[in-house]
Amino acid sequence: MKKRLLTILSCCIATCLYAQTFSFDGTDKTAIQIKPSDVYNTTIGYGYDLTRLAPVEAGKPFFFSVSVPDGNYRVTVTLGSKKCAGNTTVRAESRRLFVENLITKKGALRQVSFVVNKRNTMIGTNDRVRIKDREKTKLNWDDKLTIEINGDAPACSSIKIEPADDVTTLWLCGNSTVVDQDYEPWASWGQMIPRWFDDKIAVANYAESGETAASFIAANRLKKIMTLAKAGDYLFIEFGHNDQKQKTPGSGAYYNFATNLKQFIDEAKAKGVTPVFITPTQRRTFNTAGKITESHGDYPDAMRWVAQHEGVQVIELHDMTRTFFETLGVEGSKQSLVHYAANTFPGQFTALADNTHFNPYGAYEIAKMVLQGIKDLNMPFASHISTDFTGFDPAHPDDVNLFHWNNSPFFEALKPDGN
Repeated sequence: MKKRLLTILSCCIATCLYAQTFSFDGTDKTAIQIKPSDVYNTTIGYGYDLTRLAPVEAGKPFFFSVSVPDGNYRVTVTLGSKKCAGNTTVRAESRRLFVENLITKKGALRQVSFVVNKRNTMIGTNDRVRIKDREKTKLNWDDKLTIEINGDAPACSSIKIEPADDVTTLWLCGNSTVVDQDYEPWASWGQMIPRWFDDKIAVANYAESGETAASFIAANRLKKIMTLAKAGDYLFIEFGHNDQKQKTPGSGAYYNFATNLKQFIDEAKAKGVTPVFITPTQRRTFNTAGKITESHGDYPDAMRWVAQHEGVQVIELHDMTRTFFETLGVEGSKQSLVHYAANTFPGQFTALADNTHFNPYGAYEIAKMVLQGIKDLNMPFASHISTDFTGFDPAHPDDVNLFHWNNSPFFEALKPDGN
């Protein structure tokens, strides 16, 4: 197999004291050579990762990781090969989609740039984000940036990674309908939406399954964001699914939920960051007439009420997902959620039937709804949405049969926290 090469353009990456620029390139004769069997370790700070997939084979998916500090990084991939045709999908960290099914002819090369946000749990030197046990194996919360090269015929000739300080960051706050899901067949809109932005926008998804507005704050997720956010960034906030289940004194849509939403607003505005509310996605709860029943109580209205009083823009995902589900119908809507017969995936011995959590197709469609909401509200950064996004009408969703997703190699039958 052809060797891939790694060029370090700054001081030794293993030190990781500050953000550096580096690349690995199959044509750079001055580069450090990386053998297919070379896997990531903390001593050198780079290499092929997730050793169950090593050694790397030509035309097969692979992961490559580099140890870097927290921050935004512009990743430039040269896709294609002089020896064969390719069809390549690029994801990063916890299955965040950046490049989708890019076809290259034999001998043709295509260069694509995008921005990956990398983070660990540390907040300064004395505090940290209190992540859940299930998050401790997530690729999102570690000291390395991980690139996944996947696709029908993955072909990647080079990867360059450099610090990106000239970008606007969209910070995502939410629950399991927003989070970067690590395992097939689960997916959420927050990990799909990066695919639609150019390399002037970073998406930093801090959402986690089971979170409420209150628990998100208590776990120091908002604190971590506010230590890194800068004026001109945006804070997207979607809660409600789990908040409505709280029964403690003072709980309720117009009580502690509204108060917590106000804290997100106040902290964002104090940093010059623009808060944006996103009403919660619907659950697949049909009545006998084939219409979605409202299962979130007063929580969507409470978000709208706070937004009106505080001058915050709202993306109406609650309404768009209702239209989406009803358009697909009682049975068809299952194709957007984690509904799979037993043995669809290796090691899956029982059927999966989840009416809250999306599969990759559903998450992809929800991401398009958020993009349409951004455009409808004329947000300034909408000019950085990819030109191949031509708008989205939830009453006319994409044909599920035309959606093509290459599974990552990791599967989990366990339902994400929350409902």
